[in-house]
Amino acid sequence: MARVAKELGFTTMSLYRHVASKDELLQLMWNASATGAETLVLEGDGWREKLRMWAVFQREALDQHPWITQMPMTAPPLAPNSVHFVERALEALDGTGLRDSAKLQIIGMISVYTLSEARMANDAARSVQQATAAGQPPDPATHLSYELILRELVDEKTFPRVYRLAWSADEAEPLSAREEFLFGLDLILDGVQALIDRTSAAD
Repeated sequence: MARVAKELGFTTMSLYRHVASKDELLQLMWNASATGAETLVLEGDGWREKLRMWAVFQREALDQHPWITQMPMTAPPLAPNSVHFVERALEALDGTGLRDSAKLQIIGMISVYTLSEARMANDAARSVQQATAAGQPPDPATHLSYELILRELVDEKTFPRVYRLAWSADEAEPLSAREEFLFGLDLILDGVQALIDRTSAAD
């Protein structure tokens, strides 16, 4: 709080007139990053397209504000914009026949996945920036595929399956970060569809 006040040109005590604690300041920052959630319109023919758009919107917000990935996550964000964002996701799942508790679990799972992917991408970018600023070569792991790294680390006798994975990797152009994110997201949505089908059959 003292550092924030200094950068703003105020005393620490004057800052406390506006926010009661660091935790409150972080909640306000999170809420500000979700600006636009209250007017977000999810487009698509069904729940899947709408929920996919919701997740992409969330990922784009995290990429636009990478500092979010460094915030402590002790509790779900409860500020107005964040609650609007949850409302939009619940709206996307209208008509699926799922219980509200299941819908909330789905939203949480997608959010955890989205945050994890954004955090890894942000950590890799920060590592490159820090190495560049220090005049050092970046860590090869930040720009090489997992398969290429494994080729330097594993031997066929000890890790036969991992070795096969490393050397049978597609020669095609590797997926971009966005393509990898969407691939994982679609797997989660496949699971949601399976849950909807099981719930419908049970009913």
